[in-house]
Amino acid sequence: MARINEQERLLALSARDRAYWTQEGVILAGMDEVGRGPLAGPVVVACVVMPPEPLLEYVNDSKKVTEKRREALYDRILDTCIEAQTAWVDQQVIDEINILEATRRAFCEAFAKMRTPVTDVLIDALTGLDIPARQHALIHGDALSYSIAAASIVAKVERDRYMREQDAVFPMYGFAQNKGYGTKQHMDAIREYGPCPLHRRSFLRNLL
Repeated sequence: MARINEQERLLALSARDRAYWTQEGVILAGMDEVGRGPLAGPVVVACVVMPPEPLLEYVNDSKKVTEKRREALYDRILDTCIEAQTAWVDQQVIDEINILEATRRAFCEAFAKMRTPVTDVLIDALTGLDIPARQHALIHGDALSYSIAAASIVAKVERDRYMREQDAVFPMYGFAQNKGYGTKQHMDAIREYGPCPLHRRSFLRNLL
């Protein structure tokens, strides 16, 4: 019964995607970002072209999937997808041009890496990107589109892995647990030790 319910969930999640998959000449990508809100680290965008079949079980908004399952899904998505690319914009650039512009830059850079001739892009919330494809913005798109959900998992796994690596370099901030987000433990550590090179200074003005 659970398996049937999962298939029904996937069919509902992919309904918007299927409307494009069935159009002749349309190649659909999903795009999503991870890391707009943290106090430290990069913002990461993934652009992913998924085939209509098979629908991978448990693909969902990355925030609704456990870390262990995200790691497993990451490999399955990369094995199944037609193409996936990511782009990173680091904390120095975020401080220079602001997080919104940094996010937009990451979206454009991820799309520019694509070798697949994408014609249409489902994007979580953002509009007006300078990319040569028709853009279809969905608010909370990672919970409404299979392609965006797949992109959200790819972006989150890559960023989380990086933040875990940085925890070994800067262990006092707890990056392995908080991934750079402003938890109490993280903010207390910033007050005690000051910021490290990974921190976004423009996000810390009130804190410091």
